Amino acid sequence: MQQSHRSGARGPARSDAEGAGASRRGQSKRSGHEGSGEPRTRGAGRSGLGSLPVLALGFRPFFLLAGISAILMILLWLGMLAGQVPPPAHLAGPGWHAHSLLYGYLSAVIAGFLLTAVRNWTNIDTPTGLRLGALAALWIAARGAPWVPAPVWLIIGLDLSFYPALAAALWRPLWSGPNPVNRVFLGLFGGMTLAALMVHLDALGLLDGAGPRGHRLMLDLTLLAVLLISGRVMPFFIERGIASARPRVIPWAERLSLALGGALLVADLAQPMGRLAGGLAIGLGVVQLIRLAGWHHPRIWTTPMLTVLYCGLLWLACGLILDGLPAFSALPPRGALHTLTVGAIGVLTLGMMARVAVGHTGRPMRAAPLTLLAFVLINLAAAVRGLVLISAPGHYQDALMISGWCWIGAFGLFLWVHGPMLLRPRPDGRPG
Repeated sequence: MQQSHRSGARGPARSDAEGAGASRRGQSKRSGHEGSGEPRTRGAGRSGLGSLPVLALGFRPFFLLAGISAILMILLWLGMLAGQVPPPAHLAGPGWHAHSLLYGYLSAVIAGFLLTAVRNWTNIDTPTGLRLGALAALWIAARGAPWVPAPVWLIIGLDLSFYPALAAALWRPLWSGPNPVNRVFLGLFGGMTLAALMVHLDALGLLDGAGPRGHRLMLDLTLLAVLLISGRVMPFFIERGIASARPRVIPWAERLSLALGGALLVADLAQPMGRLAGGLAIGLGVVQLIRLAGWHHPRIWTTPMLTVLYCGLLWLACGLILDGLPAFSALPPRGALHTLTVGAIGVLTLGMMARVAVGHTGRPMRAAPLTLLAFVLINLAAAVRGLVLISAPGHYQDALMISGWCWIGAFGLFLWVHGPMLLRPRPDGRPG
């Protein structure tokens, strides 16, 4: 049975289009901000460091840090490959490259998104001010520690502490909020911490071969989160952004996508790149295409803030299929891995950060011309980096440099356009 999003939405699916959170009916009366639809922020009117606009809501510092880290991690990686930058003592080489994406850039995006969205899903405050600043400082310390003369135990401890700290910051709204399904995010934080521990134990020589499996576990957990969140917000974004759109939510496809995603996670842990994992990845990719077909509307392609998210979800579907095919063909194992990392994760997160930065600072939901260019560059980076190993392996080094600079350009434009929005108060004077 198929249903429109209007009739089938439940719980947090009624969130605001800017950062997954429309205010619930009557929320402004409860919050005390007339018409703002914003939960009351404790400590409003405070002075000092905690009153800085960049600490007004979770997306501000963490999306700023995500944009900066996205550029730095690729600059450092390209410098390492060229022999111009010495690698850090801990997690050197490809292990550092994977970790910097999954636990550097991506963890900042996840924190910024959930610290903002959960507040709207539950109408319960999330950290702002000094508490938010302390969480951001922990992230900065964890990312910087490998590059200074710090003991390995401190580097590992800082890295492992971020997701537990984020879980503590979000525990009350996730656990006490109106939708018990939100508690799954606490489990995801635990799994992400376990995945990081596997990587570090491998680097210390205590659990041989656990590093790649830990990074794959983190990737699979991220894909599960994407499947869950996209099912909540994407139909609503489309319905809100396109007046004539009635996206169809297909209940069996929603349930099957989460079941297959969980099964793929287990299979990747038990037997990476085996036939079972390959078949599950292909099946999940096909189900994702079915979901996207139900949500499709022609005007998505003329609405850039929707186009970029839809493209990211297409990268997810195609990336899963390509990631599964080597189990049944001569394609190189993990040859299309970057269709999932640069494609699905890179495109989706850049698009969502741009959307949240515009919507939650009180601006019209439109993409600036330079933001459009950023969307083009990130998709070009995904195409070049994600497909070259299986289509033109002889041009691998050239493709690496081209995709790297496209990635840097995309996030440089994001910071140029949206950085000032993240650092300044809302122009309408509302909190957040």
